[in-house]
Amino acid sequence: MADSDKTGAPGDADLEAKLEALPARPGVYLLKNAKGKVIYVGKAKSLRSRVRTYFRGGDERMQIAFLMKRVADFETLVTETEKEALILENNLIKQYKPRYNIRLKDDKSYVSVKVTLADDWPRVLVTRKIRKDGSRYFGPFHSAVSVRETLDTIRRVIPLRTCSDGVFRNRSRPCLEYQIKRCLAPCCLEVDRDAYQEHLDQAMMLLAGKRVQLIDQLKADMAEAAAAERFEDAARLRDRLRAIEKTQERQQAVSHGGGDQDIIGFYREGAFCEVQILFVRGGKLTGNQSYPIDDFELPDEEMLAAVLTQFYQGGRYVPDEIIVPLDLEDREVRAEYLSERKGRKVEVLWPQRGDRVRLLAMARDNAQHSFGERRDSEHQYEKISDELRKRLHLRNAPKRIECFDISNFQGGFAVGSMVTFDEGQPDRARYRRFRIKTVQGQDDFASMFEVLTRRFRRAVEKGDYPDLLVVDGGKGQLNVAVQVLRELEIEAVDVVGLAKSRVTRAARDAELERSEERVFLPGRVNPVVLRRNSNALFVLQRVRDEAHRFAITYHRTLRGKERLHSLLDDIPGVGAERKKRLLRRFGSLKRVREASVDEIAEVPGIARRTAEDIYAALQATPAEPEKTAERGRLRLVPRESTDSVPPAKESR
Repeated sequence: MADSDKTGAPGDADLEAKLEALPARPGVYLLKNAKGKVIYVGKAKSLRSRVRTYFRGGDERMQIAFLMKRVADFETLVTETEKEALILENNLIKQYKPRYNIRLKDDKSYVSVKVTLADDWPRVLVTRKIRKDGSRYFGPFHSAVSVRETLDTIRRVIPLRTCSDGVFRNRSRPCLEYQIKRCLAPCCLEVDRDAYQEHLDQAMMLLAGKRVQLIDQLKADMAEAAAAERFEDAARLRDRLRAIEKTQERQQAVSHGGGDQDIIGFYREGAFCEVQILFVRGGKLTGNQSYPIDDFELPDEEMLAAVLTQFYQGGRYVPDEIIVPLDLEDREVRAEYLSERKGRKVEVLWPQRGDRVRLLAMARDNAQHSFGERRDSEHQYEKISDELRKRLHLRNAPKRIECFDISNFQGGFAVGSMVTFDEGQPDRARYRRFRIKTVQGQDDFASMFEVLTRRFRRAVEKGDYPDLLVVDGGKGQLNVAVQVLRELEIEAVDVVGLAKSRVTRAARDAELERSEERVFLPGRVNPVVLRRNSNALFVLQRVRDEAHRFAITYHRTLRGKERLHSLLDDIPGVGAERKKRLLRRFGSLKRVREASVDEIAEVPGIARRTAEDIYAALQATPAEPEKTAERGRLRLVPRESTDSVPPAKESR
C-alpha cells in the first residue's frame, strides 16, 4: 500500500478536536485516506462512540486495524433517526464506491420480469436492469430458462401485447400475434380496458407465485362461462388453467403459510463467505440468488447488514417477511424502512423455532453448497492455469487473461476488441472496444499495433497489467504484440498468438481435414499444438471466440448506423421527427432534393426558414447513389465521413 494511504499520527491536534466534537446522535461517518478519497462508509446509532472506538483503539478486529492504517481523516453526517442513517449510508456507498465496503455485484447475471405499468397498454418482458420508472418488477430469477418458460406460458394463454413501443405506435393493422389469439391488438382495434387489465392482473399473479389464487379464479370464471353457454370462452379458460397447473407441478412447496418470503442463508469459512437468498412466493420456492464475499474480516452481523442494505434497493420487490439467520441490531429499523417502501407491513424475523428455522437451515445448506461449488471451480481453474503455464512456458500461471481481435469489412469500419477473463470467467466490466483511428485501408497488423499501444499505454499509467496477453492470429500478430511491449518496456506480461485451424486438404476432396489450432510463442519458430480436448486449449478458444464476437458486434453496429444515415441528419434544425415527416411526404431523399422551398415548407412542423436551410443544404451536396433501407420504403444516402463520435464505452 502506498505511503499516501497511511493514517496520520493519533495525537494530531485537529483530529483530536474533531473526535471531541462528535455528537452522540445517529448518522453516517466517512473514513478518508491521505488523498481525501472516501475508503469506507458506515452508520452508527451514536457517532461519538463508534468513531472514537475506531481512532482510539477500542476495536481490536484485524479488519479494523488493517483499515485504520490507511485512514487519515473522517467526516460525519448527522441524521434525525437511525432509519435515515440507513438510507444515507446506502446512497453514499453507491455514490463513492468505497474500496473497503462490501459491494454486491450488479444483477446483470440474473434476469427479472418487468411489467410496464406506466404504459397505456402494459406489456411483460425480461430485463436485467431495475429502474424507478413506474414499472413493477418480479425477481431476480437465477434461471433465465425457467423465467422464459413462464413468460412463454403467459404469452400462450394470456393475450397481452409483446411489441415494442415503436412498433406499437406505427401499426396500421393487427399482426400475426392477433391472428393466433395471443394479443388483443390494442394498437389498431377497440379493446376493453377492463378486460385487458384483468389479463394483466392474471399475468402478475402468475409471476408473483400466486398460482393457487389464480387457479381458483380461473375455475370460477370457467364454471360461470359454461353455465352461460359461452363454451368457446370456457374452453379458452380451460386451456389457460391446464397450462398454469402444469407450471405449478414443477415448483417445490416449502411453506404452508402461502406468503411471500425471502430467506437469507449465510455460510462462512474464515474471511470467505457466501450469502444465499431463497425467494418463496405463495408458499413455493421460485428462485434463489448467491453473493460470494471474499477476504472480509468483518463480524457476521455487519456483513449480513451490508448485504441487506444493498439488496433491497432500487425497484426490487420486497416480500412480506425477510427471515435472517442472525439477530441484527437494527432489525426493527430495517423493517420500518422496508414497510414504508412496500406500502404495507414488512417483518424482518430472526426465528428460534418452528418452520422458519427449517427454512433457514435449507438456505444455509444452499449457501454452503454454492460456496463449495465456487471453491471447486476455482480449484479446477488453478489446475488449468498451471497446465497453461507448463505447456506454453509462461513465467506464471495466468489468473487474468486479455485477448485482442481486429474486425473490418474491405478495410472500412475497422475496430478492435479487448475481452478480459478472470479465473476462467468473463469480466465484462473490463471489456473495451476501439475505433481504429490511424490506419487507412485493410491492415490488420497496423490496426493491432494501434489497439495494443493504446491499451498498454494506459496500463503503464495505472499499473494495470494482465497475466497473459492473447492475440488472435499467428506469427505476424504475435510479433506486433511483442514489439508494443518492448517499446513500452513492459516485461511482466506473457504474450501468445492463437491461430485458427485451417483446411489441410483440397476443397474438392470428399472429406475435408483441418489442422490443429496452433499457439505461437515469442522466440520460437514452431508453434505449440495443444491436445484437441485439453482444458487449456478450451480456455484459450473461449477467450479468443469471445473477443471475436465482441469485435464483430461492434463492427456491425457501426456499419448499421452508417447505412441508415441520411444527409437530412446533418442539417441543423432537422431532427428525427422532421426527417420522418419529410420522407413520408416525399417518399425518398431524391424527391426531397427535387422539391422547392415552398413545397418543403408545406410539411407540418417545418417553418419557411428551416425549409430554406434544408433546400440550400441538399442543393449544395452532390447527389450520390442511394441505398434502400428496410422494405424499400425509405431511401437513405450514406454519409462520406466515418469520423463519428465514438461510443461512450470506447477505450481511449
